[in-house]
Amino acid sequence: MYAIRLHDFGPAENLRHERVADPEPGPGQVLVTVAAAGVHLLDTAIRSGVRGPLPQLPELPTIPGREIAGTVTGLGAGTDPSWLGKQVVAHLGFAPGGYAELAVTEADRLHEIPSGLDPAGAVALIGTGRTAMGIVQFAEPGPDDVVLVPAAAGGLGTLLVQYAKNAGARVVGLAGGPRKTALVAANGADIAVDYTRPEWPRELRAELGTSGVTLLYDGVGGDAARAAVDLLVPGGRHLVFGWSAEGIGAEDAGLALDEEYLSARGITSEQVLGPKMLSLTGTDNPIRTLELRALDHGAAGRLRPAVQRYPLAEAARAHHDLEHRATVGKVVLEPGPRPESTPEPDTDPSRS
Repeated sequence: MYAIRLHDFGPAENLRHERVADPEPGPGQVLVTVAAAGVHLLDTAIRSGVRGPLPQLPELPTIPGREIAGTVTGLGAGTDPSWLGKQVVAHLGFAPGGYAELAVTEADRLHEIPSGLDPAGAVALIGTGRTAMGIVQFAEPGPDDVVLVPAAAGGLGTLLVQYAKNAGARVVGLAGGPRKTALVAANGADIAVDYTRPEWPRELRAELGTSGVTLLYDGVGGDAARAAVDLLVPGGRHLVFGWSAEGIGAEDAGLALDEEYLSARGITSEQVLGPKMLSLTGTDNPIRTLELRALDHGAAGRLRPAVQRYPLAEAARAHHDLEHRATVGKVVLEPGPRPESTPEPDTDPSRS
């Protein structure tokens, strides 16, 4: 099979498209012919040699990628034979191996892809979607809320905008540049704001009037977060999330995490990391619970992931574009021939 392999930690160019031996499923495992492999921002950090929330960096050479969707084409010993031939999606956990034509995973990680979702859409929900479900547990939006979502054109931001809109909230989405803000508006945001414009906080404050922002989903920090926190009304909620939040301090995010400033304004601020998300589900298998919730919302059409597709062979370009904020929605690799044109974001919900 062909796969993407990393021989040395470093820049995106270190990702190589190579022919390697086909993997073999072990007991309780399945072999999946991959139709779509998710690319996560964490993948780019690991490729660079940053461990992030993982217990350790993978041994090299490695095949990156931890989110896959495709067809079960092989079974290991003792695996339920009913999986054979099914369209499935799975998060591989800490085990890499997704950027490939074939991948192996435990059968108990599989979900059958619901009707109405293609493999790329399912991949977006199995990882990014479950994160969105984990986040909203801490601050459920409602009809009385004005919700602000930075990075609203990204894979996670897209889903948070949709979730808040479905809950009846008024939704403000921030994105960089007119192309991305147009997509945020098409995605359902009531107000789409280009945060690269210096005057955006003043203009948004004027448009909101006395309403103000009641709930801020902050996964970016920095200048955008500082400005966004200033828009929160007294009693507003500020939720900081993402693995990178572990490295965000008041000195980095300014007012976004200045507890004295927030307390004086009656704003509730909380950092939400993986273990906290899992503790709120109230189930014995919290990760699977969040995955099922995301897939159920996708099957019902309440979550419609935007997807930007790249051929498997161009994983290096996908990483480069993601790191430089040149992508929209969830970045997905698809095995197949190398196209001559630059991939465009797929924002047609019928394809997800």
